Amino acid sequence: MKIAFSTAGDDLSATVDTRFGRAPKFLVYDCADKTFELIDNRQNLNAAQGAGIQSAQTVCSTGAEAVVTGHCGPKAYRALSAANIKVYNTEINPISAVIAALESGELKSSDGADVEGHW
Repeated sequence: MKIAFSTAGDDLSATVDTRFGRAPKFLVYDCADKTFELIDNRQNLNAAQGAGIQSAQTVCSTGAEAVVTGHCGPKAYRALSAANIKVYNTEINPISAVIAALESGELKSSDGADVEGHW
């Protein structure tokens, strides 16, 4: 399974970005082979609108089956759900600790957006 983490960092010691749509990048972790790749998302940092949906499309293109972020708005959540991508909201850091929490079953997927759009 691949998991996309919203982040500004470059490795597993990075923190999870609090905003999904406007995160500078995504770290896509492959649970099977314990490797990751970085996906640039800077085009959405200053987008007037649509950052969440565009970021969801970016994540979809990576083959990720789950997203871990601080918060996820309603439009992004709907786009991810439509693509059968689970969303996990967390304040756990760094990313390596979130991976451990996921593997132990400590982190549960969300059942909806946890913030309003454009927050």
